[in-house]
Amino acid sequence: MNSNPHYQLFIDGAWCEGSDGQVMHSINPANAEAWATFACASQSDVDRAVTAARQALDNPQWRDISQTARGKLLYKLADLIEASAETIGRVETSDSGKLATETVAQCRYVGDYYRYFAGLADKIEGAVLPIDKPEMHVFTKRMPIGVVAAVVPWNAQMFLTATKLGPALAAGCTVVLKASELAPAPMFEFARLIEQAGFPAGVVSVITGDAENCSIPLTRHPDVDRIAFTGGPETARHVVRNSAENFAVTSLELGGKSPIIVFDDARLENAVNGLIAGNWGASGQSCVAGSRAYVQKDIFDQVAEEIIERAKHIVVGDPQDANTHVGPLCTTKQIEVIEATLKKSVSQGAIIRAGGSRPDKQVGNYFNPTLVECKNHETETLKVEMFGPVMSLVPFNTEEEVIALANDSHYGLGSGVFTESIGRAHRVSDRLRSGICWINTYRAVSPIAPFGGFNQSGYGREAGMDSIADYTRTKTTWINTSEEPLANPFVMR
Repeated sequence: MNSNPHYQLFIDGAWCEGSDGQVMHSINPANAEAWATFACASQSDVDRAVTAARQALDNPQWRDISQTARGKLLYKLADLIEASAETIGRVETSDSGKLATETVAQCRYVGDYYRYFAGLADKIEGAVLPIDKPEMHVFTKRMPIGVVAAVVPWNAQMFLTATKLGPALAAGCTVVLKASELAPAPMFEFARLIEQAGFPAGVVSVITGDAENCSIPLTRHPDVDRIAFTGGPETARHVVRNSAENFAVTSLELGGKSPIIVFDDARLENAVNGLIAGNWGASGQSCVAGSRAYVQKDIFDQVAEEIIERAKHIVVGDPQDANTHVGPLCTTKQIEVIEATLKKSVSQGAIIRAGGSRPDKQVGNYFNPTLVECKNHETETLKVEMFGPVMSLVPFNTEEEVIALANDSHYGLGSGVFTESIGRAHRVSDRLRSGICWINTYRAVSPIAPFGGFNQSGYGREAGMDSIADYTRTKTTWINTSEEPLANPFVMR
């Protein structure tokens, strides 16, 4: 990995600086030091990227290649990603603070997403319709929806890019990928692989920058046909408003306060592992973090004590070190939100059973894994998505009670249920208002399984076989097979 690298924008198959010369520094969350710089896009750069994407749609090199050939490009990209996983993962760790053990492994697995969509590229089919008109042959084709604006956050960029870019390219679309300005370096490393894979110029451009100069001009650009956004609800509201300018089809994957329910018949070790993975895994910086944990009263104290004991042995430290369990948070703002939320929660009667503070004498954006025992459901930690290693533990009595508590949220992305009763697992999961429900596991993903939320966790689905259809539009063609001339339109029969 280069020392103090500088990343340029990747537009229309070429590397370039931003047209206004703006450069931003990336701060390594592990040591609070600037470690890289990157060029920022201006409004004219955004326009150039979108224009290139529009032109690439009509470029015979992309427009006229077979669906199978598109799939082969994606297979090649998958191989390149897998071979570069160590490099890209380490860069992502320097940029965002995520554990290298996770970023490298996730990058390797991402190759399977591109292979999945590569295999679907020539399975995009139309149909011949049994039309009710004589001597008419009518068929449908799925056509690429057009130019896609893919906006991804910093916390799982390779994964969240794959769920957008994979189906978009398989469908024949072109894409302008907007990386988070907080930690965009891995996206530019990824852009090099796009170039190596042999995609025609303009099919994929990678840019970054602030909201005013980059995000807003991109999502409201008149030549954008589809917006795929992952981020927070407040930003999403602006994206939806921007889409009114171009009527772009929009999908939103927005965060959550996911509930994990532990019933008294659950396997204790399995449930505790699930709670820890769902809350302190990825340092809590996951949109599906199960940060509302509901534990049945008969086992509440036992579960709480086991989590407290486990917290004593969690290693908080250098995210590049394979022995570290919890690394730094991406920004200092996250820590400030956590501290303010914990302070209010304590004033509401909550008890901090573990953690609750920054580590002593440690430079960087670190925060100790925290367990909060909540006395009532109005506690602030049950409402605010803190994006950090904070678990709220709530006791409950009955199945009906906990379903009501779990659904008492503006969000609805993930959920978890730990129980040995198959009947209860089905009953409860059916009634939880969430796009994903994990039973006796948590945070499992696959390119085969759709991913998305209810309520303020957004709409639309990523991954899975049907997601590729979201990057197409149906075109209907009518062919008159009769040798007779058309009837006189002014003579009614």
